[in-house]
Amino acid sequence: MAAIRGHDTTPERLVRSALHRHGLRFRLHVRGLPGRPDIVLPKHRTVVLVHGCFWHRHMGCAKSSLPSTNRAWWVAKLRRNRARDRRNLRDLRAAGWRVIVVWECELGAARGTAAERATRLERFARVLVKRVAGEERR
Repeated sequence: MAAIRGHDTTPERLVRSALHRHGLRFRLHVRGLPGRPDIVLPKHRTVVLVHGCFWHRHMGCAKSSLPSTNRAWWVAKLRRNRARDRRNLRDLRAAGWRVIVVWECELGAARGTAAERATRLERFARVLVKRVAGEERR
């Protein structure tokens, strides 16, 4: 598991690119905040957490299925991940931060032609920018 990247993943880079393209500036992996959020927009007092569906157990998503080998270890490991996520989310909100969670599958980066992917990501970027600006509540 040492080879698993925690920073600069493809979904994270896609979200950062979309935010930057829409004129939003941010900081990455701020150490002083609970859980070192992936993207921090200090001006908007907002953090964006880009979660991989497998590692963060996106319920109902096909990408979050459990491996068939060493199942007990994986269940415990992924349960700890979810508990840590809940704790970090609670602590961020208690500190006055607005939290937006983006799931890997929401980006749909692996499906369709290049043009379809670009259109889908641009639509997603517009929704995300509205959420950051506080125009849309979820």
